[in-house]
Amino acid sequence: MKNSLLFSLFFLSAFILLINGCSKNSSPAEPSDENFFTDSTHHDSVVVRKPNIYLYPETKTSISVSLLFPSGGTILESMPEYLTGWKIEAGPDGKINNSYDFLFYECRTPDLYQYNSGWTIERDSLFLFFQLNLAKTGFSEKEINDFIEYWIPRLSDYPFYIIYPQYSEDIEKAIKLDIIPAPDNTIRLFYVIKGSEKNNSILFLPVLPKFKREGFVAAEWGAVLKQGKL
Repeated sequence: MKNSLLFSLFFLSAFILLINGCSKNSSPAEPSDENFFTDSTHHDSVVVRKPNIYLYPETKTSISVSLLFPSGGTILESMPEYLTGWKIEAGPDGKINNSYDFLFYECRTPDLYQYNSGWTIERDSLFLFFQLNLAKTGFSEKEINDFIEYWIPRLSDYPFYIIYPQYSEDIEKAIKLDIIPAPDNTIRLFYVIKGSEKNNSILFLPVLPKFKREGFVAAEWGAVLKQGKL
């Protein structure tokens, strides 16, 4: 009788352990943003907001535009719809398919951007800063106005903003832009922007790249808003 009772208790314990083990493994945990990328870089991911790609061929031209993510990434939004790439027609005035002023997309990529050089700008000075900085970089008045119209109203929560510019060399680590036929001159600029309560960041002064608006020109701007404050 005693042996029979011990065998029953052993069988019941084993059955409970088996049930618990199955329940723990039956539904895997939902992936978090931190685990979005599984490549060897182990960088956090960020969302690149509203990059606009402007195209100005010298004559009306059929153009193929592709976005490549060498370290992993995904497109979240696009206009016109990206699908496997954009196949469009653009003219010297920048009009795309007779309907769009630029190609628009948003994407998530690993955070491979630089945080060594930049500026700390007071909130009330952002308008003038972006106006001058974009102009010095080589963007046109229309491209600058598009940027300011969209971003200035969205930068109002902090007294200061730390701005890290990302030029083509920095951007290419995360997002490669393949345009066929190839432009004669291309400028890419993303701003990584962090809100700050104080003006106490020590940064190297960025060196602006040289850019000429000659021949077939492609220009792109966008921004990454970092969470939290410094």
